[in-house]
Amino acid sequence: MDVSWYETSGGACNYRQIWGSIRRRIRCFLPPTLKTWRPSALFVAVVFVGALFTGRWTFSSLTTATTTNNNNAALNPKAVHSTTRPIKPFTCPSGNLTALICPSQTLARPPPIQDPHPHHRSRPICPDYFRWIHEDLKPWKATGISRQAVDLARKTANFRLVILDGRAYVETFKKSFQTRDVFTLWGVVQLLRRYPGRLPDLELMFDCVDWPVVKAADYRTAVGGQPPPVFRYCGDESTLDIVFPDWSFWGWAEINIKPWEGLLKDLMEGKKRVAWMERVPYAYWKGNPAVAVTRQELLRCNVSEAGDWNARVYAQDWLSEVRDRFKQSDLASQCDHRYKIYIEGSAWSVSEKYILACDSPTLVVTPRYYDFFTRDLMPVHHYWPIRDDDKCRSIKFAVDWGNRHKRKAQAIGKAASTFIQEELKMDYVYDYMFHLLHEYAKLLKFKPVKPQNAVEICAASMACRAKGLERKFMMESMVNASHDLGPCELPPPYDPVVLDLLHKRKANSIKQVEIWEQGTGGKQKP
Repeated sequence: MDVSWYETSGGACNYRQIWGSIRRRIRCFLPPTLKTWRPSALFVAVVFVGALFTGRWTFSSLTTATTTNNNNAALNPKAVHSTTRPIKPFTCPSGNLTALICPSQTLARPPPIQDPHPHHRSRPICPDYFRWIHEDLKPWKATGISRQAVDLARKTANFRLVILDGRAYVETFKKSFQTRDVFTLWGVVQLLRRYPGRLPDLELMFDCVDWPVVKAADYRTAVGGQPPPVFRYCGDESTLDIVFPDWSFWGWAEINIKPWEGLLKDLMEGKKRVAWMERVPYAYWKGNPAVAVTRQELLRCNVSEAGDWNARVYAQDWLSEVRDRFKQSDLASQCDHRYKIYIEGSAWSVSEKYILACDSPTLVVTPRYYDFFTRDLMPVHHYWPIRDDDKCRSIKFAVDWGNRHKRKAQAIGKAASTFIQEELKMDYVYDYMFHLLHEYAKLLKFKPVKPQNAVEICAASMACRAKGLERKFMMESMVNASHDLGPCELPPPYDPVVLDLLHKRKANSIKQVEIWEQGTGGKQKP
């Protein structure tokens, strides 16, 4: 059953990222007059391969050189152009907050985005998952988005968001579950603080419910009309909902999950507490099984007197956790098993990013839904696919395989946690929001206006009215400096041929795992 590492990774080398890394590293050593020169792929390949054989050029030496340059810059602040400006803090009034309003002054338009280092690119190219922005907006590319289409989206929306001259206004239709709407809007307010005045005027409808609702089949003909542009947290292959980062990036007060920037640091530290080889050699999952039948089925894979499927599965009682002040739900302390299980709830689950960050290979039970970044994850490179129709046997095979091929399994876990740490940091979350809203606004065929029932929101009006963990998480996730340099550069849309190959590659990787499982002859027993 042993296979080569290339096969195990599904041929998962990301050549686009490798090439970009090589190119960026070469440019670090070019003289200023050649910084803008783009060497040919053939030339770089020859130099790269030759350097590997001579041992005179290594990634470690390049890293050292880059670090040295950064340290020198830190010692000489005048050598680096400041790209951030502090935002004046606000003070919450002690009296009646019902009359609290946002500052009335008009925001001054910022200067055009300038590159402080004109001899080479300062703004990085956004991660590849940003390409899905083009795909999500493709249904309106040819026609644009009409006022009628936006109003049609009100049918399921929780709120209408309008941005005019860099200020945000919200018309609320119905309250969301818990504080999803509050922290989603808080994220938008922070985006406006990070890039003040840079977002164009726009108007959108947001639905905070888990599952997507705009069926693609209803709009495949001219008779179906223009689909309503509905923003939400996830989508699937049969729907046209526009995917947006979920509320938990700014905190989930009801279950004490802190904002992502701080939590990611905790997770990176937490995964160091137990070396991977020393972790419990089983697959771990803890969550609420009541939200989906598929999760209830997962509970049957737990160890019992009847046998062992290599799974350690626990039902999370959130009411008990609230009473006990969340003593048993610290995410940074849940990286002590060699394998983690991700399984959807009523739709996608925000837990996926926390699970992927642990350095433990994530066993992903066949998902139906995706959020804004998961479409870039590759089976057998970032995670191990698990059959939904035969979970227990599939989990047992995955754990047995990983325990026999420890280095390969460990590499899968490392690839996922590296992706989360480097490509899902808050800088990129904000940049994804920026580019999505910017590209969306380009499609609007009408002039956005402030609805009669809308209220303005800003950091002061939201944070000062919040209490308890809500206010704490808002203050922790507050953007305190504007970024003059602007967001990362949006990559172009996928070429249709490349996108088709990407889908086939994922399908082939999953099929390969199923073939390996079938190679056991169905003889695996608990």
